[in-house]
Amino acid sequence: MTALSSENSLSVAARAAVEPGSLGIVVPQSHTFNEPLALACGRTLQEYTLVYETYGELNADKSNAVLICHALSGHHHAAGYHSADDPRPGWWDHYIGPGKPIDTDRFFVVSLNNLGGCNGSTGPASTNPASGRPWGPDFPLLRVRDWVHSQARLADLLGIEQWAAVVGGSLGGMQAMRWSLEYPERLRHCVVIASAMKLSAQNIAFNETARQAITSDPDFCGGRYLEQDRLPRRGLAVARMIGHITYLSDDGLGKKFGRELRSGTFELGVDEEVEFQVQSYLRHQGDKFSGSFDPNTYILMTRALDYFDLARRYGDDPVAAFAGARCKFLLVSFTSDWRFAPERSREIVDALMHANLPVSYAEIESPMGHDAFLLPNPRYERVFATYMNGVAAEFAREGK
Repeated sequence: MTALSSENSLSVAARAAVEPGSLGIVVPQSHTFNEPLALACGRTLQEYTLVYETYGELNADKSNAVLICHALSGHHHAAGYHSADDPRPGWWDHYIGPGKPIDTDRFFVVSLNNLGGCNGSTGPASTNPASGRPWGPDFPLLRVRDWVHSQARLADLLGIEQWAAVVGGSLGGMQAMRWSLEYPERLRHCVVIASAMKLSAQNIAFNETARQAITSDPDFCGGRYLEQDRLPRRGLAVARMIGHITYLSDDGLGKKFGRELRSGTFELGVDEEVEFQVQSYLRHQGDKFSGSFDPNTYILMTRALDYFDLARRYGDDPVAAFAGARCKFLLVSFTSDWRFAPERSREIVDALMHANLPVSYAEIESPMGHDAFLLPNPRYERVFATYMNGVAAEFAREGK
């Protein structure tokens, strides 16, 4: 549930008045699991910690729980603020909170930092108990199914036998789909936003280019930079710049920056270097990210993204893959998203229809590229809210 500290209550109240639907101050929680977790790579984690946040109240029969699965660089802080001085809310705050599509007046929302992350959950920057040093490159390779299995244990800890919905965008959508296959009886709805059943060769190429930028940095030290008190910030900044470009659309970048200059001039006879606004923007995004994210985690998560293939174990037949699913589905895509194009969502919809599963689909007009799933959009908001209203109506009827 949302936790409010008394010393910040006045600031929270003031902020909530300015921002209707704000959750105010939220407090992360953590739990260390001592039961070994067997991983898809064949290795086992003897123990691990997951950091998570919850919003709203779990109802008496525990039927109103919603799991939020984060995307590549996401984490547990999906909504609300960590302090009264926090400059910005959680990464999906526009869609989670009182009166929002994922309405915390009706839903109990759980958002976690995935295993392998760098925001408190056990990952490459954590201490390897066998050596007493950071795991670094020795941390096990992870697959999406490993995240789903660890999330299922978190659900057990919270006493949640079945999610009202598992929701995710991009890499989070892949986790949501994997939930429907691995634990078909443990979710009633699967919401997949701007995602795909597997990456295209182009997407894998972008991820490999980003990884090469990190590993080519002299401060990478074979992944053991923490042991040498170094950090490959330049490589990670370039990796983020590469990724960030793919999350935006040509039209969106053009409208936001065009060819506007930040400095310099094209005046004839002036020997001066020119800097475009978009160059400055990308460097800012890269520098900001490189100071807050672990490079080994970025490598690990992009590899998990590359390795994901929903139908691989089902003879490359997505209809056969979904045959065991028991939930209802909502698929959402965005017209200008070229990294996870609408065609990828329609492939999922076609497979679900041939598997005779109930599915709703919306293709949202947006110039914002892949990032559109995180940003305000009236039609997206209406579609999302309408579907989640239906989810809430189900457990309301069942609870009577």
